[in-house]
Amino acid sequence: MFARRRALQRACQSLAAVMLVCAAPVHAQSTTSAQTGLPVAKLTAGIHVIRAEVADTESTRRTGLMFRDALPDNDGMLFVFDAPEVQCFWMRNTPLPLSIAFIADDGTIVNIDDMAPQTDDTHCSAKPVRYALEMAQGWFDMRGVQAGQRITGLPR
Repeated sequence: MFARRRALQRACQSLAAVMLVCAAPVHAQSTTSAQTGLPVAKLTAGIHVIRAEVADTESTRRTGLMFRDALPDNDGMLFVFDAPEVQCFWMRNTPLPLSIAFIADDGTIVNIDDMAPQTDDTHCSAKPVRYALEMAQGWFDMRGVQAGQRITGLPR
């Protein structure tokens, strides 16, 4: 009986150690941005992984990336709208040059446009979309991501 109890204790200790190791990476991954408190979505464009802050309220969509002076390499902002419509963006109070991909419900990129900083020029989707993804200017070109390709991991 003592040997059985000892074996059971060792098995439980081993299981507890495995559970701690497995839980550590999950706990270390943040689902919100430390800088803004916005939710973060992990998206993919082919083999490229994107960490996108999610702007899905009128207030967060209005603010977007305004007043930011840096954007890490594979970080961006995903704008999520309630229903597909022609979406238009401008760069007022945004010092970063950005590229924007307008994305249909199924993840297909409809069109991509480059946007100059600090301008009120409008950049619109070529057809109704529910998503728009802003990345550092040239991000899509440098990775060969074009209209017609898909972005996966979009929130529903």
